[in-house]
Amino acid sequence: MAVFEYEFMQRAFWAGGLIGVIASILGVYLMLRRQVLMADTLSHVSLAGVALGSVMNLNPVICGFAIAIIGALLVEQLRRSYRTYSEIPVAIIMTSGLALAVVLMSLKTNLSKTFSSYLFGSIVAVSDIQLWMMAGVCFMGLLFFILLRRPLYSFTFDEETASIGGVQVRGLSFAFAILTGMTVASAMPIVGVLLVSALIVLPAALALRVSRSFTAAIIVAVITGLIGIFSGLTTSYHLNTPPGGTIALILLVILLTGISAQKLIARYNRKCHRKETKSQHVILVNHSRRNTSNEIQ
Repeated sequence: MAVFEYEFMQRAFWAGGLIGVIASILGVYLMLRRQVLMADTLSHVSLAGVALGSVMNLNPVICGFAIAIIGALLVEQLRRSYRTYSEIPVAIIMTSGLALAVVLMSLKTNLSKTFSSYLFGSIVAVSDIQLWMMAGVCFMGLLFFILLRRPLYSFTFDEETASIGGVQVRGLSFAFAILTGMTVASAMPIVGVLLVSALIVLPAALALRVSRSFTAAIIVAVITGLIGIFSGLTTSYHLNTPPGGTIALILLVILLTGISAQKLIARYNRKCHRKETKSQHVILVNHSRRNTSNEIQ
């Protein structure tokens, strides 16, 4: 394919594959933990880190990465202070990160092109350093989910029960927050700040809707995420559209198609069940009539 003749497209597909795997798995856990807005929050915080790095003449990628992790830890710490109102920490950090990003961006007037790629994503924005960072995040994330799958499972559904069972809930919560921050910061060059949550939430939303087990949900989410990313990158290249929006729209179409197909299958199964029940009822009635006629004779 002509798409793979260019080195920047090869990097984009490698990056998309790495982020697609870890972001989809992370999305399932975030949705089950009722922390869907965490991705949006940390993307805004990461943008503030990018702006800070640009203003201070530091590496914006590294700064965005570091600030996203700090933001994730702050959200987790505030979540323990507002146990009854879990959405308050997310709102506090999100608005703070966005406000800081706006102020820092205004201090340097020649950042429009740089921030355009961070806001909407760019195929050519993935550098070798970012690709290696994504590979590291994916590797560490997979190790995290595989080695800690049992405590993570109980911790995801009920923290109190997990704590009683001996799980170090506080440490696991902070580790999970750090991984979330790293994943969000890594995904920004591909899909952009405004749509990074789509990459995390939409595959998980379909997986949790159509899957009958937790393991199946993970598998469906990963497959959906990879299909959406690869299709989105290819379409974005041919149509010259922002990859973030293209990937998000394709994932949305997949989600709506999956939900519609599930409803049609469920309706068809109900009709088949009614017909089967009706035919069984007719057989029973005929059988009882024959028995009655035999007794009369």
